[in-house]
Amino acid sequence: MKKYILENGMKLIYEYRPAEITSFCIGFNAGAIEEGREFKLGTAHAVEHMVSKETKNRTEKEINELCDEVFGFENAMTNFPYVIYYGTSLSQDFSKAIELYSDIVLNPTFPEKGFREEMNIILEELKEWKDDIYQYCEDSLLYNAFSEKRIKNLIIGTEESVNSLTLKELRKFYNKYYAPQNCVISACSSLTFEDILKNIEKYFGNWNKSFCGIEMEKKEVNKAGIFMEKITNIKGAKIQYLFNIDNLNEEELKALNVFNTSFGEGTSSVLFDEIRTKRGLAYDVGSLVKQERGMKFFTINIATSNKNVDEVLRIVDDSIFKVKNKLGYFDEKKINSLVRNMRLKRELKLEKSIQLCKELTTYELMFNSSERVYSEVENLKYINEKKVLEVLNRVLQQPSIQILRPKI
Repeated sequence: MKKYILENGMKLIYEYRPAEITSFCIGFNAGAIEEGREFKLGTAHAVEHMVSKETKNRTEKEINELCDEVFGFENAMTNFPYVIYYGTSLSQDFSKAIELYSDIVLNPTFPEKGFREEMNIILEELKEWKDDIYQYCEDSLLYNAFSEKRIKNLIIGTEESVNSLTLKELRKFYNKYYAPQNCVISACSSLTFEDILKNIEKYFGNWNKSFCGIEMEKKEVNKAGIFMEKITNIKGAKIQYLFNIDNLNEEELKALNVFNTSFGEGTSSVLFDEIRTKRGLAYDVGSLVKQERGMKFFTINIATSNKNVDEVLRIVDDSIFKVKNKLGYFDEKKINSLVRNMRLKRELKLEKSIQLCKELTTYELMFNSSERVYSEVENLKYINEKKVLEVLNRVLQQPSIQILRPKI
């Protein structure tokens, strides 16, 4: 892997892949978190939609036709901490592909024509978003767990905020955050680093623009407690726990990830074994460490029947108590096995070049360290039972718990 900073401050990250394709990802710290109090909810996502409507050089129709011609796959995504634009082409077409995307992100016109229609598309997306019951459970949890953090509201915004957005507001957000010093491009390619760099400098090198930086979001402790909601469009129940991990350093996060691999990942995990294998109380169960800028927490996710909710809660709480107080479980042999499993899953995840590009770009944006994509599952020899238990006893307390139950 190579990292290069252009004269205008933009970062290029390169990794060689032998296949005859080139994947790339262009990213900005310009996600929903940056909306703050200055911009309406959903502004960042609306900008992502509008940059490809028209540029100074191409109509929307011309953009769409060239995308179909050049790309085997291309897309864009707005998250809380970032927005990314990514795609995969034949290596021989990389110059065409990166020229097109440079035009999209550097030269959008934000046209009046089609603007309201595009906002209507976002409103339809909002309806589908709410129809996803797993997503709805997480969104409800974040809304109830926090008072100030941007993540308490949907990335996409609300019906009211989307309807009230103006092109002037979108242009203002774009002009503030779409800047070379706030941009990272990753490329995984069979082309040489020199070939990639030549094209990036050709299409991005003359892009110069001032940038005032991003504000770090204030930390906020989650509200502990159980939040219950009854809804009409489900038959079973959904449960999600949230534990705050804002104050963990990188080494402590590694210890938590080792624990999570044993506690909530796979069919031999503690949660799966206790809740599904032994008792058959849930059809979906697992846990996750979320460690992105502005949203750092450990979650437990369970789909069960309405009648089993109380029993599942009891088992989860009992399992947490046992792992926090059980000596001898995380011995050296167990930890080595978990570390191997973590490395295997990371390699499988990064097998696709486009996924690797997305990871490299977003890690550089969020942590100023694309190297962390690999280092998270390396140098784990210092992890031992004492370290794991120290982290667990800091993290596994005062959860926010969201429960969705059917309205009967």
